[in-house]
Formats: sequence, C-alpha cells, structure tokens
Amino acid sequence: MSRGIFSRVVFWWILVAVALLTEVSSLRTPSCHEVKTAFQLRHIGPLKWVPETPGTVMDLQVCKNGGPTCCTRKMEESYQAAVRREALQHIRSYSFELKYLIMGHATTLQDTFQSLISFTRNHTSSLFDSAYKALAREARAHVTELFTDLAHYILGANSTVESAVQRFYDNLFPLVYNRLINPGITELSPQRSECLRMTRQDVNPFGPHPHALAQDLARSLRAGHAFSRALSMGAEVMNKTENMTLTRECGRALVRMQYCSHCQGLTLIKPCAGYCLNVMRGCLASLSELDQPWRSYIATLEDLTNAMAGAHDLELSLLGIRNQINDAILYTQLHGPRLTAIVDKVCGSSAEGGVRPSPLVMTSSDTPEPPAEGQYGHMAHLSIHNVGIQIFEYLGLKQNSLPLKPSKNDKPRSLKKISREFMSYMQRYKSFFATLPEILCEGEMVQDGFTCWSGEDVVE
Repeated sequence: MSRGIFSRVVFWWILVAVALLTEVSSLRTPSCHEVKTAFQLRHIGPLKWVPETPGTVMDLQVCKNGGPTCCTRKMEESYQAAVRREALQHIRSYSFELKYLIMGHATTLQDTFQSLISFTRNHTSSLFDSAYKALAREARAHVTELFTDLAHYILGANSTVESAVQRFYDNLFPLVYNRLINPGITELSPQRSECLRMTRQDVNPFGPHPHALAQDLARSLRAGHAFSRALSMGAEVMNKTENMTLTRECGRALVRMQYCSHCQGLTLIKPCAGYCLNVMRGCLASLSELDQPWRSYIATLEDLTNAMAGAHDLELSLLGIRNQINDAILYTQLHGPRLTAIVDKVCGSSAEGGVRPSPLVMTSSDTPEPPAEGQYGHMAHLSIHNVGIQIFEYLGLKQNSLPLKPSKNDKPRSLKKISREFMSYMQRYKSFFATLPEILCEGEMVQDGFTCWSGEDVVE
C-alpha cells in the first residue's frame, strides 16, 4: 500500500518537474533584443519596425530563411538603404587618400609653377631695365602678358605657346622700331603702331628668334602642360569613383551578406572572406574595368615626370627666354636700316603719319636670309607617352602616405624632385582598382573564430 502511494508521489513530482522545465524553456525563447540594439546603433531606421520576438514573415524579398525571423519588410528596405550608404562611405574612405594625394600634388605643382613663372618674369624684365631702358616701362606689360600666357598653358589651359610668343613679339616690334631703330621719332601714331603689329610676322624683324623661342618653349613646357591636365583627370577619376551608383542587385547582395544574419539574431558574425570578395567584385565590376587604363595612367605620369626632369628642363627653358629676347632685339638692331626701308614701303614713311598696311611684296634683298635651322641649337623633341589619352576618353564615357607640401626651406624644391617624390607615392596605388574589393572586405572578414556567415547560414 505504502509502495503505491510512494509511486504516485514520485509520478506527481515528475509531472511538476516537466511543467517547470517547459516554463523555463519558454522563458528562453530567442528574442530580437540584440537585433533592435544593432538596428539602433547603426541608425538604420525606426525601432518600432523591429519586432520583440521572432515571427513568421511571408513578404520578405531578400532574407528568406523559411523559419522565425526578426526582420520585417520595412526593415529590409531600411537595410538596403543602409548598405548602399555604408558601401559608398567605405569606398570614399579608401579613395580619399589617393584623391587627396593627387589634388595636393596638383596644388604643390601649381604653386611651384607660379613661383618659377614669377622669378623668370622678373629675370626677363631685368633685361630691359639693364640693357634697353628706353623700352623698359612699356615692355614690362608685354613681358607680364607673355609669362601669364605661359603659366596658363603649363597649368593645362587650351592655348598654345606659339600664339603667346608671336603675340609678345607683335607687341614688342613697335617699341623696338620706335625706341631703338628710329629713336628720333618721338612717338608713333596709333595707326602706325597697329600697322607694325599686324605686319610683324611678314616683315620678320626679329629673324629666326621668335620661331626658335616658340619651338624651345613648346618642347619644354609640353610635359608640364600634359602633367597638369593628367592630374586634373586623375582627380576626376576619383570623383567618379566616390560618386558611383550601386545597382539594385548589388544592394540586395550586400543586404544578404551583412544583415540577413541579423534576422536570425546573429548580429556579431561576419561574412566569409570568399563570399565577401564575390559580392564586392560583383558590385565593383564597373570600377574593375578601370584597372588597365589606370595602370596606363600611372605609366603616363611616370613618362611625363621623366620628361620634365630630363635634358629639356622646364626651369632652364623659362630662364632662357631672356637671352632669346636679347638675341632677337640685337638681330633687329643689326638690320635696322633695311627694316626701316621695308616698314616705309608697307606702312608708309613716318613723315606721312602712318597708313593702312599695304600688300607686302618683298624680294630676297628686302629681308636678310635667316640662318639655316641647323645653325641654331634646337632641343630634341620630347617623347611623351600618349596612352593616358585612353583613360581620359574612357572616363568621359563612362593609409600611410602623406600629401606633398611645399618645402619650408628658403630654396624652393625643383620640379624634378617634387614630381619624382609624387610618383614614389603613386606607384603604391598602381593596382588600386583591382584590389579595391579586397581592401573593402578586410574590414568585414572574420578575424577570430572558425565560423562565418555564408549568406544563408553559419558555416565553418
């Protein structure tokens, strides 16, 4: 009898224990608290959209797992907006240094060019102050205009060195003719001065020197001009990279990679490395097409750097303008009487007050034969790599380095040193577009542990 009572008591306690275990088990049912916390910390959307406990949601478009989920349709839409924003922020963070390096060097180069132009302009003006004082006051404005035009060209303007040089000599001719060739004439009439300017290239008072100066400057400044334009294009490339758009398919893939694990309450697990690379390569497929043009662009910068640092040094060419102008004026003085006769034929004699230029017909005796071109030490033509044009046309269709800063020393750094220092940094970014997916995934890959997120589940 007692044994039966004991058996019934034991059975009753078993039932109580089972009931308690069932209640405890129900208290441990997964909640969405961690999901809500992550949703808030990442500023993804309103917390009211996150459920308290997992449930069955039938209208999910991306994070479909067939079981209880902490996600809703509105959460999915917020996740898609968040991943686009986060991906672009990551791209900007990695491209910012490269963009800053290019723009910083462009500014440094511009400052260096301006300093060099200013120095060589004063150097050239001093020629008139010391050797041709009669021209100094009026010639100064023309010298300034010449060097301003050259500065604009070096900095990438759509102009030519030839036009700048020819305009300078057009303006210089009336001054030389009035002050040096015929100093007895107190002042040229405006009509006669204009006639001299208009016919200067036909009269050829400066002999071969204007053409020689234009050629020498064009050869020496061409690399600087191309280098400035290349830097502008490089900055444009980075702007396009920062402002790229992600496709709808990319957005869904990024949600699946970064946030579908949250729907299952797994807010700390990271995507698998290979999985991340596949997703990012798909999202950045359009940028990966820039890899080969970008490598060619870096090679072009290197060629231009070598050209500027080569035998046709830009600094030497600008400093040589003074001597070229002096030789041209000496040539004019040497042939003064003959030039006066020609000018009187074309523009009328000074006594007549000047007339409109008449058609110029000169015999071989009117103007001295210029020396053969070989007698002048023309510099060899620069060989500049043109492959950079490909990336410029293509783009028209489609953490340790520091930016360079001007030297604090009194003596300015040479263009050679500045450009080669810049290229040593740029070489590090030769494979930037090819390795960008790997760079972006480094912050998402698993660092510790043996499990990762495959896009659908946790795997080893």
